[in-house]
Amino acid sequence: MCAVSSPNSQYVVAKFGGTSVADFDAMNNCADIILANANVRVVVLSASSGVTNLLVALAAGCDNDKRESYLKQLRDIQYAIIERLNDANVIREEIDRLLENIEMLSEAASLATSEALTDELVSHGEMMSTLLFAELLRQRNTDAEWFDIRRIMRTSAHFGKAEPDTLQLHILAIEHLHPRLNNTIVITQGFIGREEKGRTTTLGRGGSDYTAALLGEALGLQRVDIWTDVPGIYTTDPRIAPTAKRINTIAFDEAAEMATFGAKILHPATLLPAVRSGIPVFVGSSKDPLAGGTVVCDKTENPPLFRALALRRKQTLLTLHSLKMLHARGFLAEVFTLLSRHNISVDLITTSEVNIALTLDTTGSTSTNGSLLTNALLTELSTLCCVEVEENMALVAIIGNELSKSKGLGKEVFGALESFNIRMISGGASSHNICLLVPGKDAEQVIQTLHRSLFEI
Repeated sequence: MCAVSSPNSQYVVAKFGGTSVADFDAMNNCADIILANANVRVVVLSASSGVTNLLVALAAGCDNDKRESYLKQLRDIQYAIIERLNDANVIREEIDRLLENIEMLSEAASLATSEALTDELVSHGEMMSTLLFAELLRQRNTDAEWFDIRRIMRTSAHFGKAEPDTLQLHILAIEHLHPRLNNTIVITQGFIGREEKGRTTTLGRGGSDYTAALLGEALGLQRVDIWTDVPGIYTTDPRIAPTAKRINTIAFDEAAEMATFGAKILHPATLLPAVRSGIPVFVGSSKDPLAGGTVVCDKTENPPLFRALALRRKQTLLTLHSLKMLHARGFLAEVFTLLSRHNISVDLITTSEVNIALTLDTTGSTSTNGSLLTNALLTELSTLCCVEVEENMALVAIIGNELSKSKGLGKEVFGALESFNIRMISGGASSHNICLLVPGKDAEQVIQTLHRSLFEI
């Protein structure tokens, strides 16, 4: 049972992910969902499945043969949808114009790439999917208006992971978007924005969820619906543990922990606007909308001790050893200053008298940079201490409630994992999670073992 504050509007914002708008039939399913609920007035779309990856590959720079191959794949995805429309002439011209832009930008990227160029190129995926979907709705005799989100989504110039200006968004959304809601369904883009100089930015991979929640907050809407390829949030990834169970209602705090620690059903930042404004978030399957889903809300009654397991791959463990740490002051500050100078964000950390162990998360950005641990960074670190790097680690997060106050976790958690090598344990900073760092090759077996111990007995 959820408890949420009263919304300011009866309207709903619905977001559809890449698999939900992958092709003509998938888009038609989304249209059915929208038309079945008269309160859906804002629709946020991701790029069609596979498109963003192709655009990122083009933005990284490639030879002529690869570029032509990627461009052909992009054309094929768009034209497979266009050719199913009743009257495709107008929309074909608009899509061709965007495809020409992509080709021009990809040629520039083959000579010299940049984060700004990457964002401009990658944004075309959402532009194309929303243009096609708006046309599909119009051909189904629905009042639908295409809207460029960059008119209202002002962001920082941190290309690849820009921060929205929520105050400007609120002002501009009320001025430019709110008046349209009574008369039409607005189709707009997730994931993209515009910085103060007019250049296109992106909010990071998965940012379409964030866009939907930001619009829900700015417009004071009733609910945010996230339509994806699974009917809700589960106790863990069903592809890893087939016995995973759907969670019908979950609190914001729990869902935010799941998202932060790798559950891909929601973008980690998605819930922040919803928490601020008390707007519930519904997660359902666009392939099977009648299957139900999960409602994420402010609070739930009688929350369980263990709620879910999350997995985040591609983690790096950095161990720093120095006798200078012993009874010394300022060593940690020196290390973190150095990491900050190299734009490194530390995830988890544990310390002893002469050792620091910390994890770095390499997921979550469209950046075209290589490894986070550059030669320059490692050289500077080695002047302070001995450095050990372990790649291909995985972070397993046990999500729950009041875990830091619970007795007997040793048997249920660590007793179940006695045959595994756990490289790092982090707990106590939050009552909602305990984190375990394990070798990547053991990750799925660890999840399966923990799920049996915590959820299947």
